[in-house]
Amino acid sequence: MLFESPSKGRLTIESMFGEILGYISEAPNARYKLIIGSDSHTRHETIFVTAVVIHRLGKGGRYFFSKSQRRAIKSLRQKIMYETSLSLNVAAQLTDLLQKSGHPDLDVEIHIDVGQQGETKDLIREIVGMVTGSGYHAAIKPFSFGASKVADKYTK
Repeated sequence: MLFESPSKGRLTIESMFGEILGYISEAPNARYKLIIGSDSHTRHETIFVTAVVIHRLGKGGRYFFSKSQRRAIKSLRQKIMYETSLSLNVAAQLTDLLQKSGHPDLDVEIHIDVGQQGETKDLIREIVGMVTGSGYHAAIKPFSFGASKVADKYTK
């Protein structure tokens, strides 16, 4: 899986992780949150985008994204489940890299493209349970900007 950076171009997950560590080293006393969120858009096929955001709390952040496409998925539940599984997969890889690099305490949060308004409200409990059961914090709309803003920007 390759990631894109608006300023660094194409990166492997290891290179992206190096960029994240470099960003943290610029202000090591700041508080950070590592955010992973996915979104999708269906036309003839379904485009999936997974975003990774390193957020320096109160001071901005940097982001990376990975884009893939699959056959058209019409079921909203299936799309949300797949989006969440993509985010969890990337989170697991990054968590492993965090452990190996001596940063196991970095807060990792999964942003899910579901909310109390609209069609996805019936999926919240199941999807949040999937994320928290995997050991991560979950954020839903309107707080899930990693999915609903960053990833969404690249699905079209």
